[in-house]
Amino acid sequence: MSRIAKYPVIIPAKVEITLAGSKVDVKGPLGTLSRDFGSSVKIEKKDNQILCSAANGDQFSRAMSGTTRAIVNNMVKGVSEGFSKKLTLVGVGYRAAAAGDVLNLSLGFSHPVTHTMPAGVKVATPTQTEIIISGSDRQQVGQVAAEVRAYRPPEPYKGKGVRYADEKITLKETKKK
Repeated sequence: MSRIAKYPVIIPAKVEITLAGSKVDVKGPLGTLSRDFGSSVKIEKKDNQILCSAANGDQFSRAMSGTTRAIVNNMVKGVSEGFSKKLTLVGVGYRAAAAGDVLNLSLGFSHPVTHTMPAGVKVATPTQTEIIISGSDRQQVGQVAAEVRAYRPPEPYKGKGVRYADEKITLKETKKK
């Protein structure tokens, strides 16, 4: 059995979970998430805990039991607290502005870059060089942050570009004559 799957997922008071076979629906104050996990993992609800275990003894089921437990835990945390990623812009003239569900970026190209947020993901720009992407689905928040970063990833000589707030960039030394 997976070491992660041994630990139960504790359900907070304001979160409701319904199980229908292998489908899990999680409802909380920040929204609703649902996912179908297939037949390789057995998901049970006891009191205010969710237990994940392998349906049969093969290696795939044992591996998926830990993955399933982690995903269910992220779903519970997402609908109760939410997830957010913070990006920073480094470079002269690099700016960001949020207008509703559209993020407008000025990243040194000859044209402005616009990124439309998918449903369930919100964007905020407290300053012109900070972007905060938040939502209840951890995978979706991380994917949107990666897409925004991919417009202009940090370059290794001056460090200009879009980076995560906690990302460390190792700068290369320029070529000497």
